[in-house]
Amino acid sequence: MFGRKLCLSTNNTFGMPEWEQIKLFKQAGFEGFNVLWGYAMDDMVEKCALVAKEEGMIFQSIHAPWGYCADMWDESCADDAEDGVEELCHCLDLCAKYNVPIMVCHVYVGFDVDYVPTEFGLKNYGRVIDHAERLGVKIAFENTEGVEYLDAILKANWDRECVGFCWDSGHEMCYNYSEDLVAKYGEKLIATHLNDNLGVKDANGRIFWHDDLHLLPYDGMADWKELAHRLNKCGYGDILTFELNNKSKPNRHENDKYDKMPIEEYIAECYIRACRFANDIKNDK
Repeated sequence: MFGRKLCLSTNNTFGMPEWEQIKLFKQAGFEGFNVLWGYAMDDMVEKCALVAKEEGMIFQSIHAPWGYCADMWDESCADDAEDGVEELCHCLDLCAKYNVPIMVCHVYVGFDVDYVPTEFGLKNYGRVIDHAERLGVKIAFENTEGVEYLDAILKANWDRECVGFCWDSGHEMCYNYSEDLVAKYGEKLIATHLNDNLGVKDANGRIFWHDDLHLLPYDGMADWKELAHRLNKCGYGDILTFELNNKSKPNRHENDKYDKMPIEEYIAECYIRACRFANDIKNDK
C-alpha cells in the first residue's frame, strides 16, 4: 500500500514472550520484527526465527547488547573489552545461523564524560566488523550518546559493504541535540529505529537516558513530515522499523497511557502510527 514494509521491535515490557509478540504484530498488519538479544537468550532467537518462518514474517535484525560498549574504547578495561568483542561476534553468529541480515550495534553508552574515540576502540570494533564480513552479515551502527564514536567508526569503515548506519530518530532528538544525522550518514543508512520524545528536558542541555521515551510517532516533538522528507532526500527506500515502548521511564509518566491499553490495542495503535508515517513518506513532495 505504501511501498514500504513496516516492522516493530519486540519488547520485554509487552507482557509475553517475544515469539508470541510476533504473532500479534502480524495480526496488526506489521510485516516484520527485530529482537534484542543478550546472553542466555539464544533459545529466544531460535524460537523467533521459527515463528517468523511459520508466519511469513521478516526477521529484520538482532539488536546486540551494549553492556561493554564503553569498555571497548578504554585500554584500562582490556579484559571487559575482550568480552565485548566476543559478545558482539556471538550475536553476529546468531544472525548468520538464522539468516538475519543485520545486527544493530551501539558504539557507546555513558553520560557526563568526555567523548573521545581511541585507536584501541577502533581496533576492537574493527575485529567485530571483520567477523561480520566473513559471515556475510551487516552491522548497523546506531546513533546514541557520544555520537563522536559513531562518527569515528563510520569514517574508518565507510567503504566496507558490511558497515551501515541505524538511525534512531528519538536518540537524535534527546542525545544528539537534533543534529541531522540522516544528512550526514544517509548514504550508509540500512536500518531505522523510529520513535518520538520531547527532546532534552534539562534546561542546561544535559542529556540523560530518562529522556529517551520511545513514544509513538506524533506523540512527541518530532516533525514527522520533515523526517519523511529527510528519508526521501537521502534515498532510503527499505524497511521502516519502529522501536516503541509502552512503559514510562523512572519518574516519568509520558508512556503511562500506553500501559493502560490492552497489549493488542497498543500494538494496533503502533501500526496506525507506522502507516501514517509511511503515508507521509509516500506523499512527500
